[in-house]
Amino acid sequence: MTASPDANPAPTPAPHTPAPYVEPWLSGSRTETPAAGRAVLHALDLAKHDIEKWIAGLTDEQLNAQPYGLPSIAFHLRHIARSTDRILTYAEGEQLSDVQLAALKAEKGGEAATRAQLLDEIRAAFSSAESRIRALASADFDTPRAVGRKQLPTSVGGALIHVADHTQRHVGQVVTTAKVLKALAAS
Repeated sequence: MTASPDANPAPTPAPHTPAPYVEPWLSGSRTETPAAGRAVLHALDLAKHDIEKWIAGLTDEQLNAQPYGLPSIAFHLRHIARSTDRILTYAEGEQLSDVQLAALKAEKGGEAATRAQLLDEIRAAFSSAESRIRALASADFDTPRAVGRKQLPTSVGGALIHVADHTQRHVGQVVTTAKVLKALAAS
């Protein structure tokens, strides 16, 4: 007795399920960069991912809103992009330019920005930061550096690590503010 062709149909392929997200530091990427610099690059990769995830679905008006007096997401995104440039400037042993100082002053009171403008600024800042971080990753991390008019003491390593921790602190604020905005919109 032979089975009919329909008795054992071919298995139905499973619906496409995306691979689970793996945080950058566990991805095995950026191995050409020394470990400490790689960690800073991974922090920026994670920041970009979280920013894009959490602002998805928010309007330009929401990105510029200050719910309950919180700083706007637009402020945090501008600050992340511009402070990354400033901190790396100090890590490189330089002081801020007039352009950087003007950008700093414009962060809080900046004009309303669109999602596209904000994401473009973040992406450009992180792209520029990548080559700078790679160059600094091979430097002596104990090399002294001075920050600001007061010439506060830090080091190349201190400044590099601060790029990562400062960025993540502000990303946390973006996530919190995005959650507040989404909850307000749902109520």
